[in-house]
Amino acid sequence: MDTKRRITILGSTGSIGTQALEVIEKLSDKFEIIGLAGGNNTDLLLEQVQKFKPKYVYSAKYDKCLGEYAKYTDSLEELCSLKNETDIILVAVSGKIGLRPTLTAIENGIDIALANKETLVMAGDIVMAKAQENGVKIIPVDSEHSAIHQCIKDINQVKKLIITASGGPFLHKNVEEMKSASIEETLNHPNWHMGKKITVDSATLMNKGLEIIEAHHLFNMDYDNIEVIIHPQSYIHSAVEYADGSVVAQIGVPSMHIPIQYAITYPERFEGIKTGSFSFVDAARFDFEKPDFEKFPSLSYAYSAGKKGGNATAILNAINEEAVFAFLDGKIKLYDIYNLIEKITPECDFIKYPTIDEITESDKHARELTKIHLQQKHVNFC
Repeated sequence: MDTKRRITILGSTGSIGTQALEVIEKLSDKFEIIGLAGGNNTDLLLEQVQKFKPKYVYSAKYDKCLGEYAKYTDSLEELCSLKNETDIILVAVSGKIGLRPTLTAIENGIDIALANKETLVMAGDIVMAKAQENGVKIIPVDSEHSAIHQCIKDINQVKKLIITASGGPFLHKNVEEMKSASIEETLNHPNWHMGKKITVDSATLMNKGLEIIEAHHLFNMDYDNIEVIIHPQSYIHSAVEYADGSVVAQIGVPSMHIPIQYAITYPERFEGIKTGSFSFVDAARFDFEKPDFEKFPSLSYAYSAGKKGGNATAILNAINEEAVFAFLDGKIKLYDIYNLIEKITPECDFIKYPTIDEITESDKHARELTKIHLQQKHVNFC
């Protein structure tokens, strides 16, 4: 980079956002922080604003103190409209809130480092078409999609995408053990330190299901050519198989600092945070196995919704998210997440070619139905 890259971070107080700021602090000569946006953790956001001195700031929970250090914006969309001041926006907010700001940034010609799954799961067709129309690059932050992105030289020569999964804390547990699993057991991921929602999704493998849908949109790959493989060590982050049979994999220590840095510095690479050099000798072995679709039906749900298209993936995402929140609140058991998805999905109206407004409405309706079922217990809970 000859000049500093001007960056805005949506979700700066979350797991990805805080790690991104650690990367940027290490590479301070290469970045200028234009904007920071956080949620309810205004204390941490205030610390970040004081330390990194962005020009603009936004918080879902307004704190007048923030305005003393940066110009306060009224919305995430406003923060994503600064096309003459921003080169790249890291979208690291969680949930559906990331969709419209991402579209706003794309419409303003600003490149995206995407860490928000819902953006592509809910509206992948629309988002990718808009990006192509506006000449915007979308660089994935998820370790699996980052790995695939790094492995692809020419997408037209790729035969198959291979997404790896650790298997989560219940890989070698039976269904009955999953049904009785506590919140603490579910959040005890063997390899990664992440937010609670994504950690629950990793335990049910819904996270991998959502990644299948994301990969389909990011790389324009048919669902039949996207494969999930269990790799408990999490050293191989994903791979691609080319038409000639060659398989290229991206390997490294399980650290989110690496894909975050790759996304915001692409196409260049720099020595950043010391994550430790990968050692084949220390790793000693790579294990692989097929995922159990009966034990983890999330994968089947994702393939089915993805192939159906339209608003089906938005519906799946909405039901799952509300169910995960209910589990974390102690209202249902882990396996009830699957029960809710199976029960509520057929009750939602399918739209083959939805607009953004129709996707938003589908999301809202699916969540309302889920909350009704939770209140009235229309599902056979574990």
